[in-house]
Amino acid sequence: MALHSLLLSLFCVCFGLSKTAAQTLYSKAYGNRTDPAVIYIHGGPRGNSTLFEGTAAEHLAEQGLYVIVYDRRGEGRSGDPKATLTFQEALQDINKITKQYHLKRFSLIGHSFGGLVATLYTEAHPKKVENLVSVGALFAQQESYDHILDSCTVLANKANDTAALNKIGEIKNLDTNTADYRKKTYEIASHFRFFSMPNPTPESIALRDAYEHSVFGKDNIRNDEAPLLFYKNETRVNIDTKRTLQKIKQSGVRLSGIYGLQDGIFSKKQIADLQTLVGQDAFFTIDNCSHYPFVDQRGAFTETLLHIVKGN
Repeated sequence: MALHSLLLSLFCVCFGLSKTAAQTLYSKAYGNRTDPAVIYIHGGPRGNSTLFEGTAAEHLAEQGLYVIVYDRRGEGRSGDPKATLTFQEALQDINKITKQYHLKRFSLIGHSFGGLVATLYTEAHPKKVENLVSVGALFAQQESYDHILDSCTVLANKANDTAALNKIGEIKNLDTNTADYRKKTYEIASHFRFFSMPNPTPESIALRDAYEHSVFGKDNIRNDEAPLLFYKNETRVNIDTKRTLQKIKQSGVRLSGIYGLQDGIFSKKQIADLQTLVGQDAFFTIDNCSHYPFVDQRGAFTETLLHIVKGN
């Protein structure tokens, strides 16, 4: 029995599994724990950290960061049938990760929906977070949804895409606070390649290909029930965090943003608003880059993140 317990403990350490009575969180650390710590918070609901982990985590660790990735409870590799997928649960998960890796102060990288999670966590624990880094992060959801639908309407009219126009009309008649509205809005955005890099480079193509054929690509687990649970159990399903970000900035946490210039889910006004809020010196845009800067332009993303976290 003692040997069995020892082997189980070694398994959990080697594979970064944080076990509790209620759940198992997938997590893994890359790099030296004496380097500045950054926690990556993935998109969703329904997402995971595999793309970031498979393309950027080890690379960033080689540049002198202590990088921690994890999948939220009920998403990706952190399967849990009891997960509620609420923001409160997501913040509890971050606390579990910080305790597991003995982190006192750290930076958060919030990507896409993960930006909302990172923002709410920083609001609750401003003394723990040194840098809140928004990477293609949502911050005014309805503004993004309106921009997507308006932009897609223009493109559909230009292309005489009747099917797309019909779908946009259907979406506009849905309740904006439903999983179906969110899902179909992002589907039409994908139809018009809003999440795709405009001109893939040899490096970005190689990174994507390597990811698809790696263990991370094979572990790209998507829980289709996650968005439904989130919209069922969470009241804050369509939020604007600009005031929260202002409050965080006043608390002394350093805010910064890294956004692709061709990320189609944000309007020019939204980007200008966020740049004003964060500060021009802390807001960075990358050309020929869409919603995934760490893959589309890994070199520029790495250089920018190092500048933010380490002052390089």
